[in-house]
Amino acid sequence: MSRPYVTAIVVAHDGARWLGETLRALAGQSRRPDRVAGVDNGSRDGSAGLLAQMFGNANVISLPRSAGFGESVAEALAKLPPGRDEWIWLLHDDCAPDRHALEALLHAAEQDQKAAVLGPKLLDWIDRRRLLEVGVTVGRTGRRDTGLEPREFDQGQHDGTREVLSVSTAGMLIRRDVWERAGGLDPFFPLFRDDLDLCWRVRNAGHRVLNVTSAVAWHAEAASRRRRRIAVSGDHPRRLDRRNAIFVVMANLPFGAMLWALLRNVLGSAFRTLLFIVSKQPANALDEVVAMGSILAHPFRLMKARRARRHGRKKGYIRIKRLMTSRWAAYRRLTDMVQSLIAGEAPVDSTGRHHHATTPASPEDEFAAVPHDSGAVKRFITRPGVVLMLALAVVSLIAERSLLGGERLGGGALVPVTGGAADLWAFYTEGSHDLGLGSAAWAPPYVAVLAALSTLTLGKTWLAVSALLLGSVPLAGATAYLATRHVIPAVPARAWAAGTYALLPVATGAIASGRLGTAVVFVLVPLYASLGTTLLSAERRRARRAAWGLGLALAVGTAFVPLVYPLFAVLGVLGAVAFGGGRRGVATSMAVALVVPVALLFPWLAGLVTDPGRILLEAGLHDPALVDPALPAESLLALSPGGPGLPPFWVSAGLVAAALAALLMRRQRMIVAIGWGVALYGVLAAIVVSRISVEGARAWPGVPLAFAGTGLLVLVGLTAHRLTELRAGGGLRRVGATLVAAVAFSTPLLAAGHWMVNGVRGPLVGDAPDVLPMLAAARTANGERTLVLKGSAFTVLHGRMPLIGESELPVASEARTRVATAAQGLVGGRGGDAATLAQHGIAMIAVAPPFTAELTKTLDSQPSLQRLSLSEFGGLWRLAEPVTRVPAQPESVLHLPWLWAQGALVLLVALLAAPGRRESAGESVEAPAAALAGA
Repeated sequence: MSRPYVTAIVVAHDGARWLGETLRALAGQSRRPDRVAGVDNGSRDGSAGLLAQMFGNANVISLPRSAGFGESVAEALAKLPPGRDEWIWLLHDDCAPDRHALEALLHAAEQDQKAAVLGPKLLDWIDRRRLLEVGVTVGRTGRRDTGLEPREFDQGQHDGTREVLSVSTAGMLIRRDVWERAGGLDPFFPLFRDDLDLCWRVRNAGHRVLNVTSAVAWHAEAASRRRRRIAVSGDHPRRLDRRNAIFVVMANLPFGAMLWALLRNVLGSAFRTLLFIVSKQPANALDEVVAMGSILAHPFRLMKARRARRHGRKKGYIRIKRLMTSRWAAYRRLTDMVQSLIAGEAPVDSTGRHHHATTPASPEDEFAAVPHDSGAVKRFITRPGVVLMLALAVVSLIAERSLLGGERLGGGALVPVTGGAADLWAFYTEGSHDLGLGSAAWAPPYVAVLAALSTLTLGKTWLAVSALLLGSVPLAGATAYLATRHVIPAVPARAWAAGTYALLPVATGAIASGRLGTAVVFVLVPLYASLGTTLLSAERRRARRAAWGLGLALAVGTAFVPLVYPLFAVLGVLGAVAFGGGRRGVATSMAVALVVPVALLFPWLAGLVTDPGRILLEAGLHDPALVDPALPAESLLALSPGGPGLPPFWVSAGLVAAALAALLMRRQRMIVAIGWGVALYGVLAAIVVSRISVEGARAWPGVPLAFAGTGLLVLVGLTAHRLTELRAGGGLRRVGATLVAAVAFSTPLLAAGHWMVNGVRGPLVGDAPDVLPMLAAARTANGERTLVLKGSAFTVLHGRMPLIGESELPVASEARTRVATAAQGLVGGRGGDAATLAQHGIAMIAVAPPFTAELTKTLDSQPSLQRLSLSEFGGLWRLAEPVTRVPAQPESVLHLPWLWAQGALVLLVALLAAPGRRESAGESVEAPAAALAGA
């Protein structure tokens, strides 16, 4: 081949801080360009002088500040006659090529005769190990995709020459004849995405675009990172980038694909705008709206661009489609954006770049974003947090094997799960409830939480309940691991603490007994601890945001278990007094956290004030058989709340032993005191709760013991490094430290092993029977009801199985007393008052198993009853007395207005709690305990 002729063109605009190094790198190339040209776009920092000094005044063109990159290159080429076999090498003023970059690009072009555009591997200007680009692709929504992880280092993992959709104009090598036939860079794109549009048109013409990783260049990305003022356009950089992204895709896709992409862009833009608003980034939200609006507002401009690109578009799309971002990857990227916003980080949005430089978290320190390649998948699943959650999920699946695959989850405190999201929403929003004996009371607020989660699970309430109850162990492990990120610095100690917390007897006992409320609160308690410490220790703005988030989370927990509120309120007030004395706004932030649950749950909480005993009860049924009447002291010391499904004492004794060993440490006494203070507070609260009877059943002390367990685990986790120091000392200290570490480490292993071997032992089953016989459901009509008897207890149903929460509605005491008296008369053979039952709309009597033959004879002997069916699954009798009237439902007061107000309050609190942009690294994010540890 003849020696290719290379023309290098450097375009500068206020880039003097980088231009000197760029020009020196150009002059030091192992294969020098045959001619050079410089273009300065109205620089005010001496860039023009640097170009003239290097190239000579005759080889430098001056253009106004409003000139774009494509216009600048076109002006330079207009003054340079084409050479034989000429290549154009484009360089930004902030792009310094490696010494062998041009040589490597030309060598790759010689190897592939169809290659018309080639680009180098781009690395970061400052952190020269970090990859920026090894080729770029795009999705149908214009999402720029480099295929790299955030802040991925170059270790040769992407090396090789490969075909790509596009390369950057920073270091792009392109044949001049191809450039001229394609029309060069479109002047409509003064900045951003002009390279993508050019490469797309080049590929439609039948040529190839290659990325050559043996050619390296360092790029500062000064424009996209806002390191200099952009004068080429009046638009904001992000807005301009987003507009150009959508425009390039719309202009180059075939008509059918373009229509589908347009719909996806409109919907996706609306969703991203909402995310930006929620994350308190109104400027980015405005950019998104304006960018999309500028496309929709100028359809003729888009039509003109499509006509100019019609040649080869359809045929080229067949080859280009395989290089574009897949649909799954697009959804995955959207998930990344949501995760970034939740974490309070600068989002990686449609431009494919972080808007703000942030310090990345340690990869072993978090549940990272969804990976992009097989190597990243391996790194993702080997992170301690992910391994912990997967291990707990496997343990749960094995232990809960008897509950999986059934038709209906229920038993114990859990009402058999029926209905869907629409049923729960209807129940929650109704002013009066036509169920049981009728009620106008407010539905329990946790029903709204379940309805929302059921909506997210496509209306499947059973799936939402299963995830919360059966998945509470891995969920609790995840929240505990994440919540202790700034409290327990050592990752192994964090993983141990999270795993031990997740497998506490409270969790296994809650699952076995069907205690959905305790399971939800058990997952939330680490979140309370994390947000509470942030509220007490962070700077004022971040603490106030934590207060709103804590209030919202506390409202959710209180809705399921009202006892959560007073338990946390005591700790919160004490913490504010102890740690907030020297910090402004701590008292106000704590007040916000405690007022929010009251405001969100006010109508329902007002009912608890009139009946304070209900504060000790949680969501679900209250069966006395689920609670030990006299809980032994050793159970409380082992953080075991009593009841079915609990491990023996020795399973959790290791945690207590490790916490007792911490008392012997002379240093970090404040941490030991705080940890043991929280633990003793939880145990004392558990003792009080377990001794109180409400509605004939003792309260279950699971939630107070969860608080106690949290205190012990944080205590042991924070003092774990002292064990390492003691082991290094030798002698008896080494033996004692090794013994304590072994005992502590055995706790989660013993708990997991015992649970897996024995499974879930309790009243919770996967195939809960129907409470209401099918015959009764078929025969009752016109509002008629069925009285269901089980032993001495009874309930009244209306033509269907009860929904979650319906059994907790209070009814008029007079009506319930009259029905109870009549039911007792039937069961006792005293000739119950059938007329009383008929007056309350009861037409059927159902007896649930187990029942005795004597009860059957008693009911058969009643002249007012007629047997319809009898089997081992239950019996059904019909009242001979006709139903005289169905009681009218009581009227509710101001129900609908409050629901709207409640919804508005929830939205407002969520917006105030939502993370904004991440604070600077100098701000304190440590918890008080961590600060004490450092002291």
